[in-house]
Amino acid sequence: MENLGALAAGLTFAIAAFGSALAQGKVASSAMEAIARQPESAGDIRTTLLLSLAFIEALTLFGLVVSILLWTLL
Repeated sequence: MENLGALAAGLTFAIAAFGSALAQGKVASSAMEAIARQPESAGDIRTTLLLSLAFIEALTLFGLVVSILLWTLL
């Protein structure tokens, strides 16, 4: 049973990290495309990009916390 807890913890964080990587790639790609279309609004787009990346990374950290909790409680 202990091995299944470790597996669940590992999969939890792996899925969170994979989803975060996909989301960050999509956000960065869209921001670069938007800056290419309207270079004069690059500052606003960059601010929104950094804020979005911070929120995505926070969700990844929540996944890490859940993974650690699963690993220690099971």
